Amino acid sequence: MDRLSGLDASFLYLETPEQLMHVCAVIVLDTSTMPNGYSYKEFRATLEERVKKLPPFTRRLRRVPLDLGHPVWVQDDHFDIAHHVHRMALPAPAGYDELMEIAGHFAGLPMDRGRPLWEMLVIEGYHNRDGREEVVVITKMHHSTVDGASGANLISYLCSLEPDSPALAPADLGRNEKGPGGLELMGRSVLDTLGRPLALPKLVQPSIDLISDTIGRARAGTTMAPPFTAPRTSFNGTIDGHRTVAIADLSLDDIKAVRKATGATVNDIVLSVAGGALREYLRERGELPDTTLMASVPVSVREESKRENGANKVSALFMRLGTDIEDPMERLASMAESNKNAKNHHKAIGADTLQDWAEFAAPRTFGLAMRAYAGMRLAEKHPVIHNLVISNVPGPPMPLYFVGAEIVGMYPLGPVMHGAGLNVTVLSKNGVVHVGIIAAKQSVRNPEKLVVHFPEELQKLTDAVSQGAG
Repeated sequence: MDRLSGLDASFLYLETPEQLMHVCAVIVLDTSTMPNGYSYKEFRATLEERVKKLPPFTRRLRRVPLDLGHPVWVQDDHFDIAHHVHRMALPAPAGYDELMEIAGHFAGLPMDRGRPLWEMLVIEGYHNRDGREEVVVITKMHHSTVDGASGANLISYLCSLEPDSPALAPADLGRNEKGPGGLELMGRSVLDTLGRPLALPKLVQPSIDLISDTIGRARAGTTMAPPFTAPRTSFNGTIDGHRTVAIADLSLDDIKAVRKATGATVNDIVLSVAGGALREYLRERGELPDTTLMASVPVSVREESKRENGANKVSALFMRLGTDIEDPMERLASMAESNKNAKNHHKAIGADTLQDWAEFAAPRTFGLAMRAYAGMRLAEKHPVIHNLVISNVPGPPMPLYFVGAEIVGMYPLGPVMHGAGLNVTVLSKNGVVHVGIIAAKQSVRNPEKLVVHFPEELQKLTDAVSQGAG
């Protein structure tokens, strides 16, 4: 029985009509590389052949009776690609603005939990900023199925290294099963629930040790940024169900040049660029707070985790973004030091701590609590936990071909939530860093006014590095 881990299931419980826990991506394709040219009929047929070999695409949820335990994954005996892959043609002339509008609309639509939790929208008639026509695929997968890293890997398994090569699908993604019947499932869940208190002492002592360690680090000034200390901004409140999207590209070579000159890591530079972009965005709106914004930064623990099951194997850092610092080089230096402290502090937290505590979530109670939190608009009443989520997802360093079409852009879009209605995710691929921004519409109506500052802030760093070298 492939039971959802507590962390995977938590993304189901967190979902409300306004807070949709999807992981999306805008994938821009150059169809001129396709051996037989582009045809939607052939494109979908090839895609269907590939997804059927990957269990995460053909499994669906089965709830435990009375919600006594976390759901399980079972084979969808009625899998139909038509329920998951949809086609749309943009009216001519259609470009970036129209694409972003469609991406935001698609990201704000819920998925049918009675079917495998993924969808793709194939968009034809898109003209890029150079006027060239391209096909765009917008993917959507539920966070209970993937995290950022596993989502990128799962999409890559549908791809190939050459236009006419077989897909990269691995042979070790598991298999789908029919799963146990209702009575058996309920019986197993009852036994699992009864056994949870026995595991509690194993969690309590490490947590007490962690608190003690954190107090010591705080006194020494080497702790990560504490939650509930972020300043309130216009994107830190109760969100609606509508989404806005914006994308941009950064040069990986420029980032590497800054890294070489300063000794900062790529992640330091990305976070510093994001901090500078947010500073400019809020300054232009007359909303720049005196204290720095704080981001929650997901961290993959796949290599350290001892858990075998679970699609999500992540922890998180809380990072100060230096939005109170005007000079880009000074901000980067501050970011590098802050990042170092946060990483060292994070090492003291067990890789599976978040997953272990998530196992104690009572499904029905958790879901009701989340809906009460949204309904009472509590995100606007307590101190801000963090201002936004920023993710840095490593991608392939070589060209990839999606059903024979070369991927020229792959822009990830993470979920937004009550209290943090803005998400920034970056993915490096083949020498380019793709930036994806998604927000609740009432929080950020025009994310384009934010994303334009990302290339500008990187340019400020490269200029400063060049002047220093000169």
